Amino acid sequence: MVKTLARITAAGLVALAAGTALAAPMSLKIAFVDPLSGGGASTGEAGLRTFQYMAEQLNAKNADLKLEVTGYDNKLNPQESLVQLQKAIDSGARVVVQGQGSAVAAALVDFVGKYNDRNPGKEVVYLNYAAVDPALTNAKCNYWHFRFDANSDIKMNALTNYIKNKPEVKKVYLINQDYSFGQAVRSAARAMLKEKRPDVQIVGDEVAPLQKVTDFSPYVAKIKASGADTVITGNWAQDMALLLKAAGDAGLQANFYTYYGGGAGGPTAIKQANLSNRVFQIAEGYANIPYPPGHEFEKAFRARIGQELTYPRVVNLMNILAKAALSAKSVDPRNLAKAMDTIHNDTMYGKDSFFRPDDHQIFQPMYISRFGPVDTAKDFDAENTGWGWTGDGEVSAQDSLLPTTCKMDRPS
Repeated sequence: MVKTLARITAAGLVALAAGTALAAPMSLKIAFVDPLSGGGASTGEAGLRTFQYMAEQLNAKNADLKLEVTGYDNKLNPQESLVQLQKAIDSGARVVVQGQGSAVAAALVDFVGKYNDRNPGKEVVYLNYAAVDPALTNAKCNYWHFRFDANSDIKMNALTNYIKNKPEVKKVYLINQDYSFGQAVRSAARAMLKEKRPDVQIVGDEVAPLQKVTDFSPYVAKIKASGADTVITGNWAQDMALLLKAAGDAGLQANFYTYYGGGAGGPTAIKQANLSNRVFQIAEGYANIPYPPGHEFEKAFRARIGQELTYPRVVNLMNILAKAALSAKSVDPRNLAKAMDTIHNDTMYGKDSFFRPDDHQIFQPMYISRFGPVDTAKDFDAENTGWGWTGDGEVSAQDSLLPTTCKMDRPS
């Protein structure tokens, strides 16, 4: 009798253990590989906080999922990025997220593709939230790479469509960072302005070393001397903030059309430069889009993190990742990639976003906004300046489509 009870008890424990195993949430380690020191640190830290906040929110909502985000400082260096990614993989990460620097992104795309070829069954998927060199979803496209931000050509197409209806734009100065993304911005600006506004005169076209310039005064002096009424720039992080600061110091009252004017330090620099309603940004969202659920998210994020949301696209990325895992009932990168290949998901502003399976470029609405004084009783400001972003235009996801030259090799 005792032996029988022992057998029953043992069987019960095995069954209980099996049930517990079945009930365990799917666990996914995510490696955030971006600058957490140096000139890009403010941008990287803002990204990491957003990813970790979203993991916390999604874990609370989904008992079947456990997302863990760990930061790895790549010092904005491609080789260091590969060292940090290998370290992350050795620690069990199966998803890498990165965005700061298209040179880094190109190195990661190449590494992940080769790593997955050599390690079948242990694949890694790369989710790119901000590196926007068009080549990454054209000549350098890879099945394991998904881009969650519009590429620089898509953004420039939207900006130049906006500028073509601005007769006050007569003389344009281009200033960008000297690497693949900056070169893509300047070449797209030249080509698209020539097509849409052939009367516009480009009075300067300059590049500066990436995150190494500590004083943009010499550059601003050239802009001022050129007589430019408009500046177009893809600068980000300290290169954006310091450019705006120098403009303020020099009393330059040109209009700035930017990709990343709203990045960390940018709003403060705009206010200090007194460039009210002169700095424009093309992005996937901004705090004052009139959509109540988006406002509620922004309020909760600010209360928890202590700063405004810089990356609406990270919200979309993490929601899509969770949606893919739950629909596939798997966090294996092979299943995640297959689920994301044609996925649709509403952004935090209630608009559809979707991946193009041909190149894994996401398409989502793009918004043009300008920065100036707002009524903080009803609108969000940025960096406690009393100024915020106000909408000036919207481009639908369908209208942002540009062709791709990607020839993607897919796993068999």
